[in-house]
Amino acid sequence: MHEESFTYDRRFIRNFSIIAHIDHGKSTLADRLLELTGTVAPREMQEQVLDAMELERERGITIKAHPVTMYYLAEDGHTYQYNFIDTPGHVDFAYEVSRSLSACEGALLVVDAAQGVQAQSIANVHLAVDRNLEILPVLNKIDLLAADIEGVKAQIEDVIGIDTSKALACSAKTGKGVKEILEQIVQLVPCPKEPQEPILKALVFDSHYDPYRGVFVYIRVVSGEVRKKTPILLMATGKIFEVQEVGRFSPRAKATEILRPGEVGYLLANIKLTTDVKIGDTITSSEHPALSPLPGFRTISPVVFAGIYPVDATDFEALRDALVKLQLNDSALHVEQESSHALGFGFRCGFLGLLHLEIVFERLQRDFSLAIITTAPSVVYRVRFTDGQEKQLDNVAHYPDPTFIEYIEEPWVISHIYAPAEYLGTLMSLGLEKRGELTKTENIDAKRVVLTYRFPLNEILTDFNDKLKSVTRGYGSFDYERDRYEIADIVKLEIRINDEPVDAFSCLIHRTKAENKGRAICKKLLDVLPLQQFKVPIQAAIGSKIVARETLRALTKNVTAKCYGGDITRKRKLWERQKEGKKRMKEIGKVHIPHSAFMDVLKAGE
Repeated sequence: MHEESFTYDRRFIRNFSIIAHIDHGKSTLADRLLELTGTVAPREMQEQVLDAMELERERGITIKAHPVTMYYLAEDGHTYQYNFIDTPGHVDFAYEVSRSLSACEGALLVVDAAQGVQAQSIANVHLAVDRNLEILPVLNKIDLLAADIEGVKAQIEDVIGIDTSKALACSAKTGKGVKEILEQIVQLVPCPKEPQEPILKALVFDSHYDPYRGVFVYIRVVSGEVRKKTPILLMATGKIFEVQEVGRFSPRAKATEILRPGEVGYLLANIKLTTDVKIGDTITSSEHPALSPLPGFRTISPVVFAGIYPVDATDFEALRDALVKLQLNDSALHVEQESSHALGFGFRCGFLGLLHLEIVFERLQRDFSLAIITTAPSVVYRVRFTDGQEKQLDNVAHYPDPTFIEYIEEPWVISHIYAPAEYLGTLMSLGLEKRGELTKTENIDAKRVVLTYRFPLNEILTDFNDKLKSVTRGYGSFDYERDRYEIADIVKLEIRINDEPVDAFSCLIHRTKAENKGRAICKKLLDVLPLQQFKVPIQAAIGSKIVARETLRALTKNVTAKCYGGDITRKRKLWERQKEGKKRMKEIGKVHIPHSAFMDVLKAGE
């Protein structure tokens, strides 16, 4: 590590990020960069150093953006400070990427030389282009036999429109070509711009909560300096604090004297409340505050909503605290309190997609040891009433009386599907099944096609990615961007157990899909509900019309077992009494739904 030989000079700072499709070798390349710059000692080296979360290692994906400061002695004899931010590749975490890119001047576009350009590479490149970042294409995995360097270069030029004359080829696994990447960063990535004014301005691009030290605020200093004892003002919340510590990540938090313009690091200021820090906020001096904040990035609006409830009602407070802490380093997570007849008190949470929901759900279980259940995910619909009013609808429990509804609009998305040309027929069938509208078909090269579809967001939420992977044998990929709202025939599919509606199983769905979905849920409930002393009808209804029904048989008891002789009327009398008892029980009996049933029903296919 060449930290000692680095004396601060803005010209020798390089801030960059890596953008790539999921599983194109981004984290492995980050490992090699850390190794070559000596940031991590060989004995501490392990695979995916920056993917510190157990969940990230398990799934082999990056979920959180991780900053790290490296020092590199270049061939020109100067020591450079590299501030590198590792970003996620999945479309659901595009907001993590946008936050990281706001703190950078350049980006490495990593493309798998065997798989070629894929959906999320393009989505993330557009984010970088919007911010005028210098983009350096890197072809990874050249050690694979299937690698086609020239073919992929042509793809990058045709599909993304980036010049590949200076593109670098490397193998992050073996380390071949990684040294050249470090040199090219010096040549091609610009240094931070000269500050316009001496007043402190720093961009908050992330944060996390430490139970012992409070909130770690990740910052990129744009102008001015921040050091211990600096009084700071958080411009969005108007809160004033005194800095207790500043430092950099190498890759663990390491205290330093001062952070100057262009540098990336963290500060601690005894911030106890997670709500005091807003991602995208500007930190300035409370004594000489800046007149206007830095141009932040737009607030993220959630796409998918689901209810999260504690299995044990006494865990409600713990769940609330856990969600507040998760919100701190996940600014896209939207939380509000709600209650349900079947599940008690819980929270209505907004997410950016299904993977985001899954990750939050698992983090609550692992990091906070909470036993929780989630309801079926739904999108945000717009309801237009006959009196001209409009209302956002994200919860089936708030579905209004249909007689007052003029129409309902559902959100649509524009989706780009990248896949080998041989799967074109199966992809079109899948698109048809999901109510998609094919708007454009393009050939990237002789082997690959890109289909541009318009889909209702509700259709691609749950199982679209899984089905896409299975019909293309893992070679297909897709990303989506929000389009507009369109009028649709959306109905409330109500699930009734023993003639009582259960909101947790009910959902909003297109009329053409309602019957199949109702049958699937009723069938699943028949398997997962425990038998009762009386027959239980399980019904799916749209308004007053029953579209599907199953009957859970009663637990039987042989009341005539003790009759070993005599007249048949004795047996009939016992059977009649049993029938009366069952009838009375059905009227007053309550069906207890086990918590495991909720999870099983969510997985009920269409």
